[in-house]
Amino acid sequence: MLDLSQKKALVTGIANNRSIAWGIAQQLHQAGAELGVTYLPDERGKFEKKVRELVSPLNPSLFLPCNVQDDTQIEETFQAVAEKWGKLDILVHSLAFAGKEELSGDFSKTSREGFNQALEISTYSLTRLAQAAKPLMNEGGSIITMTYLGGERVVPNYNVMGVAKAGLEMSVRYLASELGEQNIRVNAISAGPIRTLASSAVGGILDMIRHVEETAPLKRTVTQTEVGNTAAFLCSDLASGITGQILYVDSGYNIMGM
Repeated sequence: MLDLSQKKALVTGIANNRSIAWGIAQQLHQAGAELGVTYLPDERGKFEKKVRELVSPLNPSLFLPCNVQDDTQIEETFQAVAEKWGKLDILVHSLAFAGKEELSGDFSKTSREGFNQALEISTYSLTRLAQAAKPLMNEGGSIITMTYLGGERVVPNYNVMGVAKAGLEMSVRYLASELGEQNIRVNAISAGPIRTLASSAVGGILDMIRHVEETAPLKRTVTQTEVGNTAAFLCSDLASGITGQILYVDSGYNIMGM
């Protein structure tokens, strides 16, 4: 059984009970990790209330606002981690966003603003969070992010998010190379399509899921729990020799040619 007791884990990207980050948080908690959770603040406090209620059974010892487009909030988040825990063992980056208008139709119509926003939130934020986490991982650590096959192959309507995921995967490799001397491992999980708040913006997401169910060797897509189990493994000592990798959790879909 995985043992993450004594480990401190900061999880980003929980929006609701369909979020991949929610599946990861549950499995980390089950393995004994102490959790901190961030949420995207909004003026009405809607996200805070929803996420707080959802994660309350996991008893997170930190619950923090963090908009990754705001350097001040990032600094305040990791300062709170330092003050509460004094260290960080696990960072889960499960953040991605592109405007709905960028996720259908012709890729060539991607706007400059939409391109910059997608890559800032979905790609650069991993590097920025890793930069902030690095001083707290003085005993080593594990950083996990989420990617998708659309970062290496053309997927209809994935468009600018495919470019963002390609950049994210190279960021994983560069960060793994840099942080390895500090015994910090950086990996990505490439999950099959799951209907989440983020994926619902992709045109034809239900068709994508049905195609995977018909084509993948296991004849189904995956669950948040399966992705969470893989994340818990990557964060454990059982994966101590794995870094800079993209692990596919997609019912084998990525091996198929047609």
